[in-house]
Amino acid sequence: MNRIASILDVEHIALDLPAANKAQALEAAARLFARDGLDPAKVQAALAERERLGSTGIGEGVAIPHGRLKGLASPRSAFVRLTEPVAFDASDGRPVRLMFVLLVPEQATEEHLQILSELAERFSDPDVRQALLSAPDPESALNLLTGG
Repeated sequence: MNRIASILDVEHIALDLPAANKAQALEAAARLFARDGLDPAKVQAALAERERLGSTGIGEGVAIPHGRLKGLASPRSAFVRLTEPVAFDASDGRPVRLMFVLLVPEQATEEHLQILSELAERFSDPDVRQALLSAPDPESALNLLTGG
């Protein structure tokens, strides 16, 4: 089952967002959830809290910031391509330009892990990463992320 396709839509994809650092990147990503009625400040706080436990930068210029959000009924996600790479304390030390943001309900456990696993697999493909860096529009990025 393609879990990414069930939690990501084109309205939650932002290409070439400017950010000078990790905090600004998370703030920009959090704003994408405002249209869902989620408070961007709460989203940003949840993401920052998770980052304090350890960087979600998985290497190769990719990060998967994620967090648990009280009151959320089902997982939500967004994809951000930053204009310029930012330092993210990633495992390989490389700056991040591609971010897949995942929000899950407080109680989500198994589903959360399955989604993270699917994302890690998708982003492990160098062709997918390269195509996402040059995707001309959100629809193209959505197809790359969902395998559509």
